[in-house]
Amino acid sequence: MQVNRIGRLSLAAVAVGAVVALAGCGTSDSVDGGSDAGEASGPLVVGSQDYYSNEIIAEIYAQALEANGFEVEREFRIGQREVYIPEIESGAIDVFPEYTGNLLQYYVPDTTATTSDDVYAELTGALPDGLSVLDQAPATDQDSYNVTQAFADEYGVTSLADLADVPEELTLGGNSELETRPYGPEGLAAVYGVEVGFTAIEDSGGPLTIKALQDDAVQLVNIFSANPAIATSELVTLEDPEGLFLASNVVPVVSERVDAEVAEVINAVSAALTAEDLVALNSESVDEQRSASDIAADWLTEQGLA
Repeated sequence: MQVNRIGRLSLAAVAVGAVVALAGCGTSDSVDGGSDAGEASGPLVVGSQDYYSNEIIAEIYAQALEANGFEVEREFRIGQREVYIPEIESGAIDVFPEYTGNLLQYYVPDTTATTSDDVYAELTGALPDGLSVLDQAPATDQDSYNVTQAFADEYGVTSLADLADVPEELTLGGNSELETRPYGPEGLAAVYGVEVGFTAIEDSGGPLTIKALQDDAVQLVNIFSANPAIATSELVTLEDPEGLFLASNVVPVVSERVDAEVAEVINAVSAALTAEDLVALNSESVDEQRSASDIAADWLTEQGLA
């Protein structure tokens, strides 16, 4: 069952009975063995961001769990981090696909970790009590700043550092929360000496964002790196030599109800999910207009996981 109303989540938290304690936080090795499939008190609640790619990953988790005998309830398209993190922390959601770098910056804004391994290692110790992360996937989907090919050619821009030499005012476009993120306008100024204006475009780097860029309403946009439109729209992703953006691998955040058997199922998904896979899955959604359910089912079958 899929429920999109966030008020429903608090009821799910109340319904949770006995929990299976985690030995610590970090990888699947920290999850105790426990109940047989389906023996948890009530269904496992799988959540997702209000972002189509995140919903696909959440649906993959959900279907993989169902294929292994677990009862699942879906709470998809909840919103962005400021909305859903409190619900995860409250125990209302048991499994949620996240991204290592962005999640680490949420809890540790001044982190100096930048590489995939360092970010993951710090993240395992940064989560509040009751939450843990399982294995991270090879797949990444991190913030990136993009310009049009024409802009890059005109000004010889290949990296964020080059923007400081562009002789025109620049406006950055992205979701409204980007304005206050560590890698938003303040981060660009602090790390690269690049001053930008900001325009909120609420479609997570989707067609509205790309149209604004192509129309020169903005000159720089934030698009997640697994978005197939970067290639199909002839955009140039600017290099980030100073590590403004942290590595962000796909990683499941889980509650104390997730035991070793549940973790094993989800870790198998993570091990199989590559960066190339994620771009292809996203393309099926964006270009072919396929549902998250159908995309997930086909991928799990191809991987031998369902």
